[in-house]
Amino acid sequence: MTATGLFQEEHQLFRTTVRRFVETEVVPHHARWERQGVVDREVWRKAGELGLLLTNVPREYGGGGADFLTSVVMIEEMMRHVCSGPGFRLHSDIVAPYILHHASEDLKREWLPRMATGEIIGAIAMTEPGTGSDLQAIRTTATKDGNHFVIRGQKTFITNGQLADLIIVACKTDAKAGAKGVSLILVEADRAGFSRGRNLEKIGMKAQDTSELFFDEVRVPCTNLIGEEGRGFAYLMQELPQERLLVAISSVTVIEAALGWTLTYTRERQAFGRPIAEFQNSRFKLAEVKTEATVARVFLNDCLAKHLKGELDVPTAAMAKYWLSELEGKVVDTCLQLFGGYGYMWEFPIARAYADARVHRIFAGTTEIMKEIIARSL
Repeated sequence: MTATGLFQEEHQLFRTTVRRFVETEVVPHHARWERQGVVDREVWRKAGELGLLLTNVPREYGGGGADFLTSVVMIEEMMRHVCSGPGFRLHSDIVAPYILHHASEDLKREWLPRMATGEIIGAIAMTEPGTGSDLQAIRTTATKDGNHFVIRGQKTFITNGQLADLIIVACKTDAKAGAKGVSLILVEADRAGFSRGRNLEKIGMKAQDTSELFFDEVRVPCTNLIGEEGRGFAYLMQELPQERLLVAISSVTVIEAALGWTLTYTRERQAFGRPIAEFQNSRFKLAEVKTEATVARVFLNDCLAKHLKGELDVPTAAMAKYWLSELEGKVVDTCLQLFGGYGYMWEFPIARAYADARVHRIFAGTTEIMKEIIARSL
């Protein structure tokens, strides 16, 4: 099941291209990428050649000029195979929008076309060792020195951290101003004083590089500032609803995929002389999951329709992220149980989905933060 009624013919043609790419360029390599903790850089260039990066960035900046539904297609086709390795979505649908919506014309023209080809890989550095969801409390500073900013600080849990050529860094340009002292600054990875820490070993999403980043007196020109100084927190709040929607799309796709895997397995696997699917407990559990998957998809499609019209508000995006990521964890756990011991084996997609799903309740704002956002809107 997909976003029925929203997709047009061009989206279905795009899906065919994406599906072929995932099956030929991602799936055969994913187990190796999981072992090495990072994808091959070549897969980024191949994705760029096929027009799979920055699909909804205007053509004048090298993007595909399409709508957000192309991003939905990308997520659905990757997550059906539990291919969390290539950090395409963060690059295309989180990093690129900050540049497109808030950066200077010069920065847009310098970086977006190269991001679209896969030549340049993007990341965004918000989280710090002592600061997670509370972005106002970040300690990384950017101090003006003539026509440069000097950046000092440390970031952690940064997706694409090992591969990134360009990082949007959330900094304090005014340490006393709270949220109004936060600014976003582009940092090129070849700047003196920038270094990467270790590639962090995670419970799941093992093929996706996630790193510590260090900024030791990194000098960048003031022209690398995204938008206005002190407006960084506002920009983050403006873009976070789409980021949370991306998590919701992933969650629903995994819910639907898990149901499909489990139906196939329980119909084939026998116990006490008959298929597991024929036992009442199995039938009832699968009936619950089917109902939950259907309700989840209807809610997600409504959010997608709103987002396409520019009408998805912050509380609704928070509801989608909270409820659908929590439901994903519940559904995947239920389905894994029906696989028995095989469900605990890494070679089965349900096991990888189980490990990967857990972080969906944490990143892009924890469940607890989502509830706080919703409660404030009541």
